Amino acid sequence: MNDQRRNFDTAAATWDEKPERVKLANDIADAILREAAITEKMNGLDFGCGTGLLTLRLQPLVRTIIGADSSRGMLDILNAKIAAAELDNICSMYLDPDKAEPLMGKYHFIVSAMTLHHVKEIEPLLASFHAALVPGGVLCLADLDLDGGKFHDDNTGVFHFGFDRTALKAALTEAGFGELRDLTAAEIVKPAADGSSKTFSVFLITAKK
Repeated sequence: MNDQRRNFDTAAATWDEKPERVKLANDIADAILREAAITEKMNGLDFGCGTGLLTLRLQPLVRTIIGADSSRGMLDILNAKIAAAELDNICSMYLDPDKAEPLMGKYHFIVSAMTLHHVKEIEPLLASFHAALVPGGVLCLADLDLDGGKFHDDNTGVFHFGFDRTALKAALTEAGFGELRDLTAAEIVKPAADGSSKTFSVFLITAKK
C-alpha cells in the first residue's frame, strides 16, 4: 500500500465519463434508500463526495445535503452542477487532508462511498462520524470487500485493500454505533491483464447512533 495521496484534482474533469462510475453511484444510492429511512426532513453529509454522483441522487429526497471532499477539483465539478441546476438545498465543503479536524455541523445521516480505503486511520474518522450525527442518526458506509490490492491499477493513495465486514462492524461498535447491518450493494467487473475479468463486490454497512 502506498502512503502517497492520489491527485484527484487531475482526474475530476473526466471522472463522470466512465459509465461504470455512474452505475456504481446509482447502485449504492439504491441500496442506501432501501436500507436507511432517509426522508425529506433530514439534513445529510456525503463524505468523500467526489463530483457529487451520490450526493445529487440523494439531494431531491432530503431537506439539505452537503458534499464534502478533500479534492478542490472534484468540488469544482460539483459546484458547477449545483449552479447549472440552480439547486438551493445542497452545498459543498472542503476537507483539509492535512488537518484531522472534527466534522462541522450536525446531521441526521452521513453517507460515504468508496472513500474509506483512501483514509489511513479509520477509527478516528468513525468517531468523528459518530460525533457529527444527531441521536438516532444513521451512517451508511459503502466500500470494497477485501480485494487483495487488485481493484486499482495504481494503488497510490490506497491505504486499505478493501475491508473485512466483520472487522469494520466491530470498529463501528467500538465507536458507539449500534443496529449494524451489511449487504452487498454492487458488483464491479474489471478486465485483468491476462484477458480474463475479475468481479469485485462493494458492501453497504448501515449503523445508528
